[in-house]
Order: sequence, then C-alpha cells, then structure tokens
Amino acid sequence: MTAPARRDAAGSTAPATYVDRAVAYWRLAEPIRREWLDHGLDTAPADRVTTEYILSRIYARHHRPRPRFRWVDSPDQAMPLVAGLPTHDQLQQWVMARQPAGRPPLISDIVAGVSRLRGALDECLDNPILTPPSPATRRGESGKVPRKKTENEGRRWPVLPPDEALAAGVPLRVVLRQGVWDALRTSLADGFYLPVRATLAARGRPVPSAWYGQQDAPWIAYYDVARRIGLAQYRRSDERQLDEWAALARSAGWWWPGEQTCVLVERPAVIRTEPVPGSRYGERRLRRDADRRSGVDGHSDVDGRSGADGPIGYRDGWRPPVHRTEVASRVGAAVHPDGPPRAPAVVISSRQLSLR
Repeated sequence: MTAPARRDAAGSTAPATYVDRAVAYWRLAEPIRREWLDHGLDTAPADRVTTEYILSRIYARHHRPRPRFRWVDSPDQAMPLVAGLPTHDQLQQWVMARQPAGRPPLISDIVAGVSRLRGALDECLDNPILTPPSPATRRGESGKVPRKKTENEGRRWPVLPPDEALAAGVPLRVVLRQGVWDALRTSLADGFYLPVRATLAARGRPVPSAWYGQQDAPWIAYYDVARRIGLAQYRRSDERQLDEWAALARSAGWWWPGEQTCVLVERPAVIRTEPVPGSRYGERRLRRDADRRSGVDGHSDVDGRSGADGPIGYRDGWRPPVHRTEVASRVGAAVHPDGPPRAPAVVISSRQLSLR
C-alpha cells in the first residue's frame, strides 16, 4: 500500500476524495523538493570523480570521445577558457529553418538530447491522480461527462498555496509543476545563476551558453519527485539518463562542454539566501543584507573568512557583485527571452535553448 493510500485508510472509513489523495501526494513531494533545493545551493566541494564519469557518458552518448577536464574555482576564471564556445544567439541558429553549415556544436546536441528525454519522461506521467475528475464524475452523476480542458490547452492556472490550489480544482500535475519545477527555477535560476551570468555579461563580452550542474535541478527534481512518490514509472533507458543527470546535479557546479575540453567550475564556497517574500513554495533568493555573516539558513558562509561581503563567494575569492549591477533583469530577459518553459518539449526548440 502506498503512503497516500495508508493515510486515506487510517483517516476515515469513508472513501477519500480526489483532493484528499492529491494533498497526500503533495505532502510526499515537499521534502523531496526541499532536498533538491539543498543540492542546488550546496557549498561542499564538487564530487569530481562522479562528475567526470557522468560527463564522459554524456559525451559518449553524443558520439564524442572523453574530453580533457579543466577545473577552475569560479565562473570568472572560466571565461578566458571558454571564449569561442557558442553563445545563446549562436545556438538559436541551429533551430532555424536554414541552419549553419557543418556539424552542430556539442552543447546543441546535448540540449536536443535533454529535450527528447523530457518529452519521453512526460509521456509516462499518466497516473489518473495527476488530473482531477470532472465535477459530474465527482458527484457520481450518470450520462456523458463533458471533456475537461487540460492544463496544456492554454489555460492559466492560479498560483495558490498547494492545499488551496488542489481544493480549487487545480490538477495535481500543475501543483507539482508549480511547486517543484517552477519554484526551484525561481530559487536557482532567477535566484542564482542568472544574476551571476549578469555580472559576467556586464563586462561587455559574450558569455557562452553553459550547463549549471547543481542549479539544473528544477527539471530533474520534477521528474524525480514523480517517480519517488509513485506517480510515474519510466522506461529503463530514460530512467538511466535521468539518474545520470540527477547524479550530475548532486555533484557538480557549472560546466561548458567543448569538443575536446570540458571546463568545469567548483561549487561556490559561500551562498547566502533568504525567503522570497510572499512565496507559495519555499522559494529563495540571494540575501539583500549579505554583508552580515549568518548560518541560519543552512546555505551560508562556510569558508571561514571574515569581513567578506556579498551573498556568493567562490573558492578563488571571486564574489560576483550581484546586488551592485542594474543589468541582471535585462540579461535574464536575454537568456530567457520567453520565460521559463511551461511544458517539457519533445524536440529541440528556441525555448529549450533559452535554458542555457
């Protein structure tokens, strides 16, 4: 018997409603979401052995030999080493009708592979609990039940506290999307890597497209939650790939895949965050009062240095001035021109490239 079923059976002799069961599943999802947030803000040194092993497998999947791995201590140190790798604008050319001549860059192949993986995983999210029954079905009425419009047909669902959302008829699938994928994206993309990229781009030089290791957790966590709470069973080959990406997110910082050399960044030594005001799902942002040393949130100064300022500190001492630049929002719009993806794509698209 699953945990939600045990909860239903123990709580009452009456049949559990859809909302009761959906709330029970959400209760199981919450600690897993928090676990992935912790991975995304982890300040422990990277697991280099695991990272290099998984990346070698990713290279091999895309018909490339094992690269030479070049580790650095911050994105700032990486910039001279990744000069010449594709930028977001250059990658977008590979999804246009008239593509550039020659072989696509490796990062384009990886993005396409992840896009296909997400599509395959999404096909397995078919448990009936993910979509509420129609009102007529809930009332036990007979006769033909009108087809309910799904979340993928353009409907904009409200962002509410989870219990309230489910009671209002928001599908569990949407609550999981909002509460896991979107919430982690707010914390790790809007709340971390986009501001850091902004400080690099503010120098006036193009910043090549990257993967973000631990901050790639949002989409990984969404599919991991679904299988761990018993709502999805993926095909073995797809699950192996998901496991690899999950291991990479638990082990690594940012990385830039070149054809011969992969440049990797150690995880930060310092990350200070605070709750996003008014958030529904525990979203975090970089602390505004980060001149103070604090350990209250579990993602704080662990390098032992005193007098350091800024909410982020890398192991070489680089502290990106994320609160002293006005370009963060503009650069964020450039990197994510159409906002966060609302549904996993099946084929490569400009929206998928915008993740990088």
